[in-house]
Amino acid sequence: MSEDVHLSQISMDFGSFRAVNNVEVTIKPGEFFSFLGPSGCGKTTILRLISGFMDPTEGAIKIGGKDMRGIRPNARPTALIFQNLALFPLMPIWENITFGLEVRGVPKAIRRAKAEELLQLVDLHDSADKRVSQLSGGQKQRVAIARALAVEPKVMLLDEPLSALDLKLRQHMRAELRAIQKRTGVTFIYITHDQGEALAMSDRVGVMSQGVLQQVATPQEIYNNPTNGFVASFVGENNVFTGRVKSVSDGIAVFDTPKGNFSAKLGQNVSVGDTSKLYVRPEFCTLHREADAKANSIAVEVSEIAFEGNFVNVFVKDHSGDTHMVQVQNDPAVPPPALQTSCQMVFNPASCMILAEANTGHSGH
Repeated sequence: MSEDVHLSQISMDFGSFRAVNNVEVTIKPGEFFSFLGPSGCGKTTILRLISGFMDPTEGAIKIGGKDMRGIRPNARPTALIFQNLALFPLMPIWENITFGLEVRGVPKAIRRAKAEELLQLVDLHDSADKRVSQLSGGQKQRVAIARALAVEPKVMLLDEPLSALDLKLRQHMRAELRAIQKRTGVTFIYITHDQGEALAMSDRVGVMSQGVLQQVATPQEIYNNPTNGFVASFVGENNVFTGRVKSVSDGIAVFDTPKGNFSAKLGQNVSVGDTSKLYVRPEFCTLHREADAKANSIAVEVSEIAFEGNFVNVFVKDHSGDTHMVQVQNDPAVPPPALQTSCQMVFNPASCMILAEANTGHSGH
């Protein structure tokens, strides 16, 4: 049902601009894989290369072991879903879904049966004869997915398909998409700039910056063990301290900053003497009355409290006026400290990392 997709050192140049730089990754058959990154990082270009709308300047793309160079989009085992779903308003839903089959000359009765089967799959079994205008945003989304599945692709390519939906529906559709992908077993390659989306849906995530693939790993690994400062700051919130690595023993470094010495895990590509940055997530920080001898402590004062529903973000300022964030569970029995309270922000060496900046792709990797 599904195929693997191997991107072998692909680069894509537009004139003197390099949009994709030496990307190497194998997406497994039946995997839900997301490319995550800010606008202009090259992720949509990668999707267009896989789908065949462009050929890479360098490198090769193989789907199911077969080199795709020179193979037109409609001859590839892929289907592409864009942000704007491009459904046909004058056709009933079932004809929208099987349009690709009609183009291939499949008889009407077979097309209708296939449409009914796919409408069951995407949970729209009573919508075959409706018009596009009668459907909600989320339903149109499902029709687009059914239409892409109708041609029985081995690889489904999705370019930010949920970005037009409101938050509640987006979260619902995440779960839907994931379920459809599991039911069909088709390889999904998903493009998004929304970290929550990538973390919630994917088996693995590839984080991109400026055309370079920074890290490929499971969502948990990306969040808990980011490979560099770019990945850490793009995926989730962080408190960041700049300083210098003084010494290292057993993978734990002493990090000298203007705010004091901290102990932290040492990331890759950072050595003793390097000026670098320490990253610690707000949920790994706690507020205490006194400093903790076994952990990193910094004297702060509570400057702002932001209630977010299931958790509370407590903003604190240190002596030099810099703001940090501590995230605590919303528990009325244990309220956060009041505004202007002086306290210590405490975090464990094991839950913070000293990381190098983003990989620019110029060094061999």
